[in-house]
Amino acid sequence: MHPFATYVLRAYYKATGWNEDNLFSNFTRSSSAILDFTVPNGLQFIISKSPNELFRTTYSMTAMPSLAGSVGYIFTSCNLNIQSSSNVKFKEMIERFRVYDQPRRPEAKEEEWLAGERVDKRDYLLYGRFYLPSGRLDAVYTTRFSPTVQCLVAAISDPPSNVPADMRSRGTTDQSNVMINLQHDVGKWCTEYTWSAEDGMWGVRMLHNFGRLGGTGAGTTNEVEGEARVKVKRVDEEEPVEGGLKGRLSVGAELYFSAKEKSAGVSTGIRFTTMPDATPPSTQAPSLSTPLNTAQSRSLPSPPTTITALFNPMLGHMSGAYTARVSRDLALSSRFDFNVYSYESEWTMGAEWWLRRTRGKTDEALEVDQENEMAPIKPMLHPETREEVNGVVKARASTNNDVSLMWEGRLRNMLVSLGVVSDFSNRFKPIKAIGLEVSYFSSE
Repeated sequence: MHPFATYVLRAYYKATGWNEDNLFSNFTRSSSAILDFTVPNGLQFIISKSPNELFRTTYSMTAMPSLAGSVGYIFTSCNLNIQSSSNVKFKEMIERFRVYDQPRRPEAKEEEWLAGERVDKRDYLLYGRFYLPSGRLDAVYTTRFSPTVQCLVAAISDPPSNVPADMRSRGTTDQSNVMINLQHDVGKWCTEYTWSAEDGMWGVRMLHNFGRLGGTGAGTTNEVEGEARVKVKRVDEEEPVEGGLKGRLSVGAELYFSAKEKSAGVSTGIRFTTMPDATPPSTQAPSLSTPLNTAQSRSLPSPPTTITALFNPMLGHMSGAYTARVSRDLALSSRFDFNVYSYESEWTMGAEWWLRRTRGKTDEALEVDQENEMAPIKPMLHPETREEVNGVVKARASTNNDVSLMWEGRLRNMLVSLGVVSDFSNRFKPIKAIGLEVSYFSSE
């Protein structure tokens, strides 16, 4: 489940029109949401509050295995629509499998003029968190330099007393660090430039999307309407051959160099994803206004699918993942990792199952399923009932005998995560960890 700070940060990106999905650092987000989910550590309680539309506070306490806590503050220059844990869309708080929308060029902020002078200011977000009793301090600052350029600065201040003994023996006495990330996104291309002060590392990431960009405005609406018009079929025209996956390709690469370690690295990747309006055949239903023979003759779209492949030639690491939503509430993912130098390999499988409950017509606090909203043909629901998502179950298993299971859901006004990590190869301690996280936040 997303921490409250991550929820606010994503709301800030949405309010300012920045597309965080069009980054090479998020290249494998679709499969990682199922195969790399994080089980809560011990017993955690999180309480957050939004006194106004610009300022937020968050407090956390870990009761097990040791007593610890933190205090965080978030300030934004623009108003954000932050909901309470009782009515926030559940899927906005979960890292889940998604087929992301077509990349778009970031939108510029509307200009504000007063007496012939421009008075609008640059938006920004400030975040800080202090940990007790370790004394560690985290800080994040992000702002937009232009409609297509964003800067993110992250800093960590950790007292030398927190450095482990094995790192001290290697001469490391300070774990504090400052990292600057500059992002340039024009839709079809996206470039990231990174600098880290701790090891003097410089890095660059690039992502290129093939195909057309998504657009906004009336021009795009006219284009869609024009494409939807029925074309006159010629006598000698053949029927198109349907079938297979239809989508778009993206390729990316990253290159980094560490001046302190005198080392460098490079990795490349390719990704295929179906269009975001693809819907599993099991959820399709003909519209009431569409003749039955027309609906049957129309080919059903492909299920939402994402295929990724990564290769690091210097380390010899190869990874391939296949993720698809096989029904409305079930998504499956599989990943194979292989090292060409050591011949070590790992196969990981995972599943994501959404839990729903039926609510009455008079209940206004319903969560509308976003995938069904994007579907070209919406499923028919009984007029007196609707469904809302109130939980998700994730499972993961690998050839390294690592089996994890997690449930996330809403109990009254709280968001709860419960998970377990096991290792069946260890007969004496098959359960490695059990965690429970309870989160509550309010915007009133």
